[in-house]
Amino acid sequence: MLQKFKNHITQTFPFLEKKKLLLATSGGLDSMVMAHLFAQLDYDFAIAHCNFQLRGLESFGDQEFVSNAADNLKRQFFITQFDTEAFAKDYKLSTQVAARELRYNWFYELLDTEGYDYILTAHHADDNLETFIINLSRGTGLDGLIGIPEQNEPLIRPLLPFSREEIKQYAEDNAIEWREDSSNASNKYLRNKIRHDLVPVLKEINPNFLAAFQKTQEFLQEAQIMVEDASIMIYQQVAKEIGDEIHFDLEQLKRLANYKSYLYQWLKEYEFSAWEDIYELVESQSGKQIFSSEYRLLKDRTTLILSPIPEIQQEEFYIEINDKEVNFPLKLRLCNVGHITIDSNKAIFVDADKIKFPLLLRKWNEGDVFHPFGMNGKSKKVSKLFKDEKLSLIEKENTWILCSDNQIVWVVGIRQDERFKIENTTNKILKIELQ
Repeated sequence: MLQKFKNHITQTFPFLEKKKLLLATSGGLDSMVMAHLFAQLDYDFAIAHCNFQLRGLESFGDQEFVSNAADNLKRQFFITQFDTEAFAKDYKLSTQVAARELRYNWFYELLDTEGYDYILTAHHADDNLETFIINLSRGTGLDGLIGIPEQNEPLIRPLLPFSREEIKQYAEDNAIEWREDSSNASNKYLRNKIRHDLVPVLKEINPNFLAAFQKTQEFLQEAQIMVEDASIMIYQQVAKEIGDEIHFDLEQLKRLANYKSYLYQWLKEYEFSAWEDIYELVESQSGKQIFSSEYRLLKDRTTLILSPIPEIQQEEFYIEINDKEVNFPLKLRLCNVGHITIDSNKAIFVDADKIKFPLLLRKWNEGDVFHPFGMNGKSKKVSKLFKDEKLSLIEKENTWILCSDNQIVWVVGIRQDERFKIENTTNKILKIELQ
């Protein structure tokens, strides 16, 4: 196995040779063999052990065992202890999820504080098979079937091509000691039940089942690459990136026979989970939206708009303008001019004598009414203006109102108010420009 392992590392992870490695070592069979293999290849590594304090004295026995193993290998040893059950209770997590969170957070902290380059864990081919079956039993897409990745920067799993049987044989041949976790014998956990009851049946049906499974996963991984390539090509036809938003053209999208699959590929990284609701959003009425923890997906007429959830609600943020220039939340410049020029909606010209300082810059409110320039003094709701302009919900939320003495001067970037317009009697012209 040593030569096979050396070839695998050289071919798959050649960059590890000159790096400082941190080996996650529980004291079990897999991690002890991994440490022995890297010691035989003379790599620069340290050993890190987590005591989760879940098995009483047994947990402290593991800690002492790994500490002694690090001494024997003449490697630096890092140890930490967690009150895992308290953490799980505080954050309403299962014990297994809590242990995972604590473990990896500590590993990443060690990378930063101690100058290590990569974390290595001892997941192997049988772990991969068990994960595949767990995901399959719960219902999963292609992502859940392609298996545990060999690398999630900076996390590396160098034993994935090797079976538990190969690893155990190597340990026995080289007199490598390890600790047995008593919880591994219990069928309390789903993974253990699969390991003890299901996988032996599959291997009995086909003694080469694990090798056949690994070949199947290779095919699935190749299919995943094809899916990702196709997804990128179609994305360029359907999506347009505008600032921090992504606009999906629904007419283009619905021409695809399997548009749900593409939506999943494009949106999965944004941590959405209500996939059926998202698919229904395509045919729903305008204005409906779906949220993830940090993003929202909005149906706006013939477009789906993906955007970050705004940190500040529209009715909560006000800015008073006393100066001739403001840089936040908008960049506005105020200056006196001698005449009117033809400008875009990014500038207005008002009668300076009609303006009362300080001006107020705020987000619009539902009941706002103003007198649109060019409508001869007729009033109009700002919400009606938005509808006429066909603004999306996101564009409405990002619209600011400039006020003087509680009267709207400008729906910024859209329409000026008639009451502040330049007339024949105007003596001073104030230009207000959005920059």
